[in-house]
Amino acid sequence: MAATRPTVMIYVQHLMGIGHQRRAALISRRLCAKGARVVYVSGGFPVPGLDVGGARFVQLPPARAADLNYAALLDERGRSVTPEWQASRRKLLLDTFRRARPQALLIETFPFGRGLLRFELLPLVEAVRAGQFSTRLSCSVRDIIEPRSPARSESIARMVESHFHQVLVHADPAVIRFEQSYPLADRFPAKLRYTGFVADLTEAAAEPGSGGGVMVSTGGGIVGESLLETALRARAHSRLRSHPWRLLAGPGISAGTFARLREQAPAGVTVERNRADFSALLSRCTVSISQAGYNTLLDVVLARARAVVVPFTDGRHTEQPTRARLFEQRGLVRRVEAAGLTPETLARAVDAAAQSARPPPGALDVNGAERTAELVLASPDREIRAD
Repeated sequence: MAATRPTVMIYVQHLMGIGHQRRAALISRRLCAKGARVVYVSGGFPVPGLDVGGARFVQLPPARAADLNYAALLDERGRSVTPEWQASRRKLLLDTFRRARPQALLIETFPFGRGLLRFELLPLVEAVRAGQFSTRLSCSVRDIIEPRSPARSESIARMVESHFHQVLVHADPAVIRFEQSYPLADRFPAKLRYTGFVADLTEAAAEPGSGGGVMVSTGGGIVGESLLETALRARAHSRLRSHPWRLLAGPGISAGTFARLREQAPAGVTVERNRADFSALLSRCTVSISQAGYNTLLDVVLARARAVVVPFTDGRHTEQPTRARLFEQRGLVRRVEAAGLTPETLARAVDAAAQSARPPPGALDVNGAERTAELVLASPDREIRAD
């Protein structure tokens, strides 16, 4: 008699950029490839072309953060969510969980973030704790989290200790350890597992080439406008001014900004929206210019691109500056801080990067999707040990 296929439910909510969805989708594809039935629940706005494998996709009423303060949640009409909206979405989420009866539930980021979603995530976690379906609860969290107050950090630790089977940190501990951004990680060492970085290895097959000129990209977020505009002006100051320059504007860049950039672009500069062949373009470019988001830096390293990164920060958010510094220390990128960004400083960094060696192959542990799928599907009696 054939073994029953395990059911896994994934919950993911992106509030600004789409990086969390990309990571969760990769994990979903690996789980499906291993034979799991996957129910993929998304609370963010739809992401065109998102590939979740053979998973059943459930779209909750979409929501996003009002701004980078993450103090308010807006619905699809841009209005603050109401208690009635919250109740309706919570019911859909809990009904989905009860119908799926999953052996495993993977929640992205929470309890280390997603405080705006506590109205539905606390009841979901409590439903798991009630034990009706013997569901193993895992948290999926990226390499670095933003600083939390002592009280919030303590609340997170208590939640992990009492409710979660494991915390899957999508990082290479040789690069960054979780306690560097969450000091109370030593409270639950037996539940903490490093998976390696979650990267799309199928898009990293192209061998590094040449002739692609300078490529500027801003991922899927809403905070790349300044970088695109500065790069456009930096070209005239660079020794690579005769090379083609390509500016890729993500979905978070407004139509007005996109149109203005295209109007300002001189001959030799192409301005277009993100492309499906991004990884191939990276592998051929002379220099890549980008911010320092999780997925972007992995794409850069896997493509072995010479790279200049300008990490986003507004004085409060430290994730990208931390990641950029750690990757620079390993010789994988060249960093320009946002506070010192000018066309001249960016041009100098581009010229220096063009003369540097490409990152070596195998510079990072990037097998995180496979390792995450293995840990999510591990038998309930399997011992969980800290790496």
